Amino acid sequence: MGASGQSAGGGRSRRRRHGGRRPMAEINVTPFVDVMLVLLIIFMVAAPLLTVGVPIELPKTAAAPLPSEQEEPLTVALTADGQIIVQNAEIPREEFIPRLRAVAAERASPRVFLRADGAVPYEGVMQVMGALNASGFTNIGLVTEQGGPRFDAADR
Repeated sequence: MGASGQSAGGGRSRRRRHGGRRPMAEINVTPFVDVMLVLLIIFMVAAPLLTVGVPIELPKTAAAPLPSEQEEPLTVALTADGQIIVQNAEIPREEFIPRLRAVAAERASPRVFLRADGAVPYEGVMQVMGALNASGFTNIGLVTEQGGPRFDAADR
């Protein structure tokens, strides 16, 4: 029992120290899921704040929003002081039609959204619409805000 008994006992005591357990081969996913849920909430709260646009006071109408498409439509904005902005880039009036023609050649959809400040005269909006049409954009949607006056029996 001398030497052999001591080594056997030593082996048992080593097993007892570790509790006879083997190392875990599985990953504990609970902390990972917790972190992912926190990130999801942060992105859900932050996403609406990331939309950057041109500051324009849109006129209010009772029109319903248009259905969405696969390709995001081109956005053209006309500010109160007459600046023309295409996809957040200001374009000089003399370069407007050539740039639109170049963009129209690259795009699959002839759809464009026109956002015009309510202070812009009707003539200015129609000039921009004519330039859009001349450049190949035949489907022009005018962007407004909801909540404006209605001209039907529901108003009375």
